[in-house]
Formats: sequence, C-alpha cells, structure tokens
Amino acid sequence: MPLDPKDFLVEEYELPNGLQIRLLQDRSLPVATLYSFFRVGSRNERPGITGISHLFEHMMFNGSKKYGPKEFDRRLESAGGSSNAYTSNDVTAYYEDFASDALPVVLDLEADRMASLTIDDVSLGREREVVKEERRFRTDNDIDGMMEEAMGGLAFLAHPYRWPVIGWMTDIDAITRQDCERYFRTYYAPNNCILVLVGDFDRDNALARIQGLYSAIPRGEILPAVATGEPPQKGERRAIIRYPAQAPALLFGYRAPGGHEKDALVLDLIETALSSGEGARLKRALVYEQELCVEAHAGFGWRMDPGLFEISLKLNPGTDPGRAETTLLAELSSFCERELPEKELERAKNLLRAQLLRGLATTNGRAHSIGQMEVMLGSWRAMLDLPDRYTAITAAEVQRVARKIFASHLRNVVTLVPGEAEAGPA
Repeated sequence: MPLDPKDFLVEEYELPNGLQIRLLQDRSLPVATLYSFFRVGSRNERPGITGISHLFEHMMFNGSKKYGPKEFDRRLESAGGSSNAYTSNDVTAYYEDFASDALPVVLDLEADRMASLTIDDVSLGREREVVKEERRFRTDNDIDGMMEEAMGGLAFLAHPYRWPVIGWMTDIDAITRQDCERYFRTYYAPNNCILVLVGDFDRDNALARIQGLYSAIPRGEILPAVATGEPPQKGERRAIIRYPAQAPALLFGYRAPGGHEKDALVLDLIETALSSGEGARLKRALVYEQELCVEAHAGFGWRMDPGLFEISLKLNPGTDPGRAETTLLAELSSFCERELPEKELERAKNLLRAQLLRGLATTNGRAHSIGQMEVMLGSWRAMLDLPDRYTAITAAEVQRVARKIFASHLRNVVTLVPGEAEAGPA
C-alpha cells in the first residue's frame, strides 16, 4: 500500500529570494523539528579546498550578528531543544528538535546565521584544528575510514566523489577566510536551501515568522556547475593498504546509478537481501557457514550522480583474503545466474518497508524524509508511492540489475593487509 496522502498534508511555499519552505503539521504532541537542507557537499568542491563543506558545518555554530560564538546551542538548550548537522557528498543539513513553544527562538537562530554568520580568522583557526583531529581519528587511524578514502581514489578518476567528504589534510590546512566567505555567499544563500518544519505549530504564525526573518536575506548567484565527467570503467581496479591491524579486510565497490534512477530502488532491495538481518546471504555464507568473517556488510546510498554499491568484509585473523573474495563472488554470481527465491524477495521487501515506516515515526524522521526527497528526487511526493515501488520489483528485475552491476570489469577492490607499510625513499 502507498502512504496515505492524508497523513502527509505538506504545504509548499517559496519566498521571492528563492527559499523553499515545506510545512507539515502534526498536533499530536507539543514537539517539532526544523531542518535546513543546503544543496552542497563535497561534490561541489574542487582541489585546493576539499573538505570546506564539512568545515563549514562546524563554522555554522560559531556565532553570527545577533548570537555570539557557541551561543546557538546554549540558547537552544535553554529552550529545551537540541541540534545536530551532517555533511555528505551531496548535501549539508542542519536540524533542531524542540518543544513547539520554542519555535520562535529556533527560527531566529537559524535565520540569523544564514543572514550574517561570523567568519573570521579566529573561528576558522579553531574549527580547522577540530576538523583535522576528526580526520586523524576517523580516517588516518581508522580502518573503515582509510579504506573508504582509498576506494574513492581508486573508483573515481575525474568526478569529485574521488576525494573524501572530510577533505585532504593539506587542503584543510590551506583553506582561507576568503575561501570561506566566497563559499558562504555562494552556497548558503536562501535560493540553495529547503526549510522543512514538521510538528506542532500554527501554520499562519509559522509562515509569517519565516517570511519576516528570511525575506530580507538576498538571493545568491547561479551555482557553479559540477564537473561530473567520469570516464567509463573498462577493467577491474585494485589497491592494497598496509596497516598494523589484527586481521585483513576487504572493500568492494561496484559502479552504481544515481539515486534518481529506477535501478537505485532495485539496489536498495539487493542491499537488504545481501546484508540486512541474521538471515542475510552474506552473513549466512561468510560469517556463519564458512566462518571467514566477523562482519559482512553491503551498503548503497543514493547520490546525485552515479556512485558505488559497496561490500565490506572484516575477516577473522589468519583468514586468506583470496578465499573470502572467492566466497563473496560466488554469492554475487548466484544473484546473477538465478532469480531470487520468492521467500527471500518478500523478506527483503518487508524489511525495506518496515525501515521506511520506522523512519517516518518521528517528527525528525518525517522532516528528514521530506527534505531528502526534495533534494534527491525533486519532490517530497516521491516518498508517497515508495512502498509500492519497492513492492512492484520482480525477481527478474533483481537478476537484471545484479548482472549489470556486479560485472567484473566494474569492480574495484581495496585490500587491507596487516603489517607496517614499507618506508619510501628519503
């Protein structure tokens, strides 16, 4: 069954400066969530300023014309709210969860930093060091982080997806205040933002407040084009990392379509069949039956442009990576050679539907889903028939997409080998 449109009476508005507004009332509890989605991520960067999108996520909490440094969270928490943010390849999002009577404060805080964020050398220097430490912790000294970074550089030759969201350390060091000011004027303009409010509020009052706070913020210039040209992959690519880990690890990346393409939904289902729950194929074959891995996980996230379908294997100590790879490829081959049994197909569909519905159970989940659909698919309405679109996927479609995606010439493999890397020339 599709989601009932009566449960999603989203109202759409746009200010003259281009700010898009999506309002969804839910008066069941006196709580609300506000999301600000900016259509910018590492995809919009260039060599020399990689990581600036993530750095700016930190900068956005460092004060503005009305509210000083660190005042954002103090004011929000004193009103009973909490905030967070994230940066991805394609989008940067900020959100607040709060009791509904705090809406005037939340809107004032958000509009103030969009209108007049403080960008100075002191705040830049402080946040630069925070981000550098985050990179050391999550990438330079983390197995998953360093393998993901190696995969990006291996799989993408030209597209901005080739560098990590957190950026290269030398670029983080080199970003200037002028870079930040230029970036802010370009990407944090109202015409590059979708404001999503879900929860307990009065529509007329909320809309009037938004108009009063945001209307004077000037529209930004036309966004720079993204260099999306990526040459076709014509053969398997491999990379090896040496690191003093306890056991080997493998990361496979197969070329996959963008999130707006129909086959992306089929890959969601394939990911679920391979990886979700105790009965998933990869866990059954590699973890339980052959005891080659402590963890076997498939991951596919929607991206604006063609991305990767990834499979991560954490091997047991002493396991031969070649044996684990052979077992994995045999499992993928079965997806290509034989249609998925009806029982497995229904299991995957039920898990996907349950995941989708759980994500809509809170004001935060609904606000995030509305914004994500707007950014990735062009309209929040795309989520209404998403359950039906998953249900309509056939075993033949799964087989067709598996054959297309898991072709050997589209495979990228990063292998982590325990041990110290050899020193290079002095």
